[in-house]
Amino acid sequence: MNAWLARLLALASGLAAALAFPPFGVLPGLLGYALMLRLVDTDGRRPRRSAFFRGWLAGVGYFGLGVGWITEPFMVDAAEQGWMAPFALLLMAGGLALFWGFAALVFRLVRAPGWTRLLAFAASLSAFEWLRGHVFTGFPWNLPGETWAAGSAPSQTAALIGAYGLTFVTVAVAAAPALLFDPVSRRARILVAGLALAVLGGLYGYGGWRLAHAAPSSPNAPLVRVVQANIDQKEKWKPENLPQVFATYRRLTTQPAAATPDLVVWPEGALPAVIDDLLYPGSPYLTGLVDDLRPGQTLMMGANRAGLGPKGKVAYYNSLIAFRREPGPGGLRVTGIYDKHRLVPFGEFLPFGELATRWGIRSLVHMPEDFTPGPDPRPLTPLGLPAVQPLICYEALFPRFADGAAAGAGHRAAWLLNVSNDAWFGQTSGPWQHLNIAGYRAIEAGLPLVRATPTGVSAVLDAYGRAVDGKRLKLGQEGVIDARLPAALPSTTYSKRGEIFLAAALLLSLVLAALQHRLTPRPPSQG
Repeated sequence: MNAWLARLLALASGLAAALAFPPFGVLPGLLGYALMLRLVDTDGRRPRRSAFFRGWLAGVGYFGLGVGWITEPFMVDAAEQGWMAPFALLLMAGGLALFWGFAALVFRLVRAPGWTRLLAFAASLSAFEWLRGHVFTGFPWNLPGETWAAGSAPSQTAALIGAYGLTFVTVAVAAAPALLFDPVSRRARILVAGLALAVLGGLYGYGGWRLAHAAPSSPNAPLVRVVQANIDQKEKWKPENLPQVFATYRRLTTQPAAATPDLVVWPEGALPAVIDDLLYPGSPYLTGLVDDLRPGQTLMMGANRAGLGPKGKVAYYNSLIAFRREPGPGGLRVTGIYDKHRLVPFGEFLPFGELATRWGIRSLVHMPEDFTPGPDPRPLTPLGLPAVQPLICYEALFPRFADGAAAGAGHRAAWLLNVSNDAWFGQTSGPWQHLNIAGYRAIEAGLPLVRATPTGVSAVLDAYGRAVDGKRLKLGQEGVIDARLPAALPSTTYSKRGEIFLAAALLLSLVLAALQHRLTPRPPSQG
């Protein structure tokens, strides 16, 4: 094959796989994995560096489309930071693609023979996707297993094996057509194709059965109101707009409804200021909240707050604060604070901060200094509400984040709350994909998830990842969602067992490849 054609096809394979994700939903794009397998195959006629390069190019296509929204935050303050946008996309896509390059190289080194190449390919890519979610701070955006729309039948398998396990299954099934062109027996090709179709049918069959037996929500569950103010990120941080921003949230919070919400949720960083500078005694903002909330009602607000840091100095936290309106003249009472534990590199803090500052680079937050990470996450139990595990923005990307928090606290939350400032993503696919990713955390944990963003996409999801009554506040839409908090399910298999399926799949793939090696003599490698 012509070298340039192979490179273009490698890029196309990654782009096709990325197009299968929401909001595009072009599921035939999953065949990009089959094309990638053919391009990095282990026939020994190409050098190992060729496998790495083609795998890297596939990753560039996959991540170039999947994280294209990374340019948007730099355009909020285009005069100061706009120059960094193209470099951010190149570095992000090219850096993440290294995981795919090394996955292709390991696949090439294993040199699995015959049909075991399919398992080796799925195992190698899945292992490096797991590493992508853990190396340094981790960035598991758009895992291949999260291709299926959250709430769909195939996505339900995440309750058993998680997004990483589903990545192995998805890649193996999608790459299987590559073996149809192998010079092996017709019987072997039919067997591989049949097994892939059977697994695909199992994804739909199990998911359909699980959804058909979904637990109903209680009519007495807390009534939640999600507020989406639709205030553009470029306008939000202009000091003169603070009163208007606050007035918009107040208007939506008090919007008439058939029943009074027990809980009102404002998104991450709802008010463009440090909350301590707004809610002091006698402040008009504090008075406004006291006037708007009814006795016994709780407001959970994403807020930037100041406090004492680990070294006794003033530190800034990206927080979720629960305020309860007390009866009579009691005013507001803080009944819970969660400080974001996993911060976004370059967005909320700078790795190698002093060196980066010398180069004129600073984090994107509109704060005097970078955020400080909070302590290990724990569920909150605000007065009058079931225990909740907050997930602030980026934290919703990480499988088992809620399970780890529950284990550390000694008890399990009854629901998840994801507040996120997806206004940073602009009018791109980013907010839709972030919602889809968050939906997988609900499925994996067996817990409903409330998601609030300033400009979309906001929703209340049940424990199966489905939007309650199909309601979503879309991009650029102002409004509220009122919904009863869906029921929690018992702890899922994935919550209890973690990545045991992925580990078993990787081990089995290696064992079968080794056994097949012994049965199938191969010519010496030329790489």
